[in-house]
Amino acid sequence: MRLFTLDKRLLLCASFVRENCTLADIGTDHAYLPIWLVKNGIINSALACDINEGPLNSGKADVDRFELSDKITLRLSDGLKNVNENEADDIVIAGMGGELITKILSECEWAKNKGKHFILQPMTKCEVLISWLCENGFEIIEQKACESDNKHYTVMLVTYTGTKEHKNESFFYLGKLNPEDEESKAYIEHILSHLSKRALGDKSFVPLIEKIKGVCNL
Repeated sequence: MRLFTLDKRLLLCASFVRENCTLADIGTDHAYLPIWLVKNGIINSALACDINEGPLNSGKADVDRFELSDKITLRLSDGLKNVNENEADDIVIAGMGGELITKILSECEWAKNKGKHFILQPMTKCEVLISWLCENGFEIIEQKACESDNKHYTVMLVTYTGTKEHKNESFFYLGKLNPEDEESKAYIEHILSHLSKRALGDKSFVPLIEKIKGVCNL
């Protein structure tokens, strides 16, 4: 059976996954990401988790269709609550708001295991997530952006170091994006456009906008 193609958002998430790791995909929906990673020989096994039974049923149908039930386990889980520490090395949390991702990480006791890698893709409130990461000893190892279906996304590779970082507000919006990269620059410009609209009703955003422009030479 011919394998589907991931969209650019999920491809970017996949690019951060370590080879031969065990994966937990939180909010898996149709289980496309773990199926693609296993079929391409990047990982050997995965947990595909979701809080709702509907997406899990869709995911199970896809896993069965590609005959991967021996490698991908579907599990009902509210965030990481039903995932044990020894069941995953790399954890993808994608397609949900930054505040919810923050909640999932804060409620996971083993998230501070320094051997774990978290691949995070917030749909909204990225600045809330990055602020929390800095305040709680998590480091962004790498961050990239992409555009898919005329929407801008950012994905970050994160691990716990225990070192709490004190960053200025512009970092919470930019993270470790490289403004010289075209897709990252487009994401930053998207953020600036959003902030500019907020500044129309709240002038306190103007200094932040100017700071981001200065950092990025825009």
